[in-house]
Amino acid sequence: MIAKLAKTCTLRISPEKLNFVLSDRVASAGVSMWCELEQENFFSEFQMEGISAENNAIYLDLTAENLSRALKTAQNARALKIKLTNKHFPCLTVSIELLSVSSSSRVVTHDIPVKVIPRKLWKDLQEPTIPDSDVSIYLPALKTMKSIVEKMKNISNHLIMEANLSGELNLKIETELVCVTTHFKDLGNPPPASEDASQERPPEQMAEVHIDIRKLLQFLAGQQVNPTRAVCRHLKGSHTFHRGAGRLSTRPTGSGAQDGPGAHLTGTENCRWLCLPRRSSPIEGDTQ
Repeated sequence: MIAKLAKTCTLRISPEKLNFVLSDRVASAGVSMWCELEQENFFSEFQMEGISAENNAIYLDLTAENLSRALKTAQNARALKIKLTNKHFPCLTVSIELLSVSSSSRVVTHDIPVKVIPRKLWKDLQEPTIPDSDVSIYLPALKTMKSIVEKMKNISNHLIMEANLSGELNLKIETELVCVTTHFKDLGNPPPASEDASQERPPEQMAEVHIDIRKLLQFLAGQQVNPTRAVCRHLKGSHTFHRGAGRLSTRPTGSGAQDGPGAHLTGTENCRWLCLPRRSSPIEGDTQ
């Protein structure tokens, strides 16, 4: 999924967790993401040593597609081992033990080049904070939403997303020749994060944001884990899609209510992440 969002990403390794991070590339209208994996859900044995007890972590830059291809060959593996090695240059070495037809085993090794990030740059790769939002709403099935947005892309380059606190969501495109709107009702709204959030906002009042359709499709096409729930939050001046341990949250930069730091996945895919598509707004004066 990460490989579909960006070419390179940062892997943060700590004693308890693995984090995949996409830094905020606002200048190029890119994507920010924070993905958190509990290592105990994936590994029977896990050993690592960081710089010091106070900074017990390792940060690596790598090409997401290289890691994805290596792990795909491990789908029927007997065992999988991942190590940080130095083979004339830093590598993430993936060793996969596969069974052959004769019941003997063979080991396939992938050496993935990585760049070790110095500690002085770690401050730019921290988990992002989520501000309070104006409107927060549960999304319809992401596959349904993707199908609709793909058809709208043939008519316009930008999409208007509207949502309110009554569980109503509209996806709309407007051109000189045509206006097309898809309405969703009774989607439900997450409870506000604080008592003061959205208290004075009329439930039927729509919050609106203009989105680059290509960036929205990039996010929707990247979803590979079938989240149990997605939340769209509308913030002042921004649009974000947020997903965490067990549930997926999506927020348009421009308005939205807050519903916690993340969602939860079922089974061993227990992770938490934050995915923030950024776009250049067609609205004058909007610098997001």
